[in-house]
Amino acid sequence: MDFTISENIKRIRYDIEDAKAKYRKHDDIVKIMAVTKTVPYERVNYAISEGITLLGENRVQEYLSKKNFYNKNAEVNFIGHLQTNKIKYIIDDITLIHSVDSIKLAAEIDKQSEKLQKCMDVLIEVNIGKEESKSGVHPEMLGEILDEMSLLKNIRIKGLMTIPPVFNSEESFEKMQMLFNEFKAKRTDNINMDILSMGMSSDYALAVKYGSNIVRIGSGIFGTRK
Repeated sequence: MDFTISENIKRIRYDIEDAKAKYRKHDDIVKIMAVTKTVPYERVNYAISEGITLLGENRVQEYLSKKNFYNKNAEVNFIGHLQTNKIKYIIDDITLIHSVDSIKLAAEIDKQSEKLQKCMDVLIEVNIGKEESKSGVHPEMLGEILDEMSLLKNIRIKGLMTIPPVFNSEESFEKMQMLFNEFKAKRTDNINMDILSMGMSSDYALAVKYGSNIVRIGSGIFGTRK
């Protein structure tokens, strides 16, 4: 047994409850996602045995090599940059794609979903800091992108995701919360702004302050990647 993982999960849960007590309603649900990049499936399964019910995959090939060994009590989301030619390999297993950053990618997800007669839940990745090194939709383009994507019949837009600049994460989280609330209030067909995915190992408590309901934590659970 890996007691370090157990202790890490306890600490994260405590931090989230503490942030909720200060800034949120007591009954708000904040999901802890275990980010599994480079983590052996045995350690992932131990985290699942400790009550983690949501996994985040970054790389298609790595996911395909591990998926059959995962405890089936956890659902799997895809959170990494996704190439259009790789969608077909994950579309049948993944319950939510966090990293949709273009109409082209959304259209291919729609196409592959139609083949399976399913409707794929997706989040739009927002490049809130407009950083050249990161993918994602710039905030001022979000309305136009949402309008176009909402016309696709085999995807459901469930919310927004972001990775903020390291130097001003609080300002970025606040901006994301405002964007999320703005588009949630519009109630557009095929857009249900239920999920705000932001916050990682270094800033998840701050993200909870600004409305995140999925925090994506890798090293905070499993330790530093080797």
